[in-house]
Amino acid sequence: MRRVAHFIRARTSAILWGAWVGFFLLYEAVTLLNQRDDDTLSENTRKLFRTRTSKAGRAVFTVALAGGTVWFLLHILTETM
Repeated sequence: MRRVAHFIRARTSAILWGAWVGFFLLYEAVTLLNQRDDDTLSENTRKLFRTRTSKAGRAVFTVALAGGTVWFLLHILTETM
């Protein structure tokens, strides 16, 4: 039992990230298969930023996604921030 507890404590972050990714993949697969409207990540993102009807929404989404991508790239490659 101590080994299990030590294993979990030493890898809590990896376990939680893995669980989150697994849940996301499972949920997204289910929503893609059921083919209902407004349940996938893409559909909800379009709805949130109003990318179909608003040029400002498209601009905000583009800046947010590009900015986040650039930050993450620099964060990983330079090991800072």
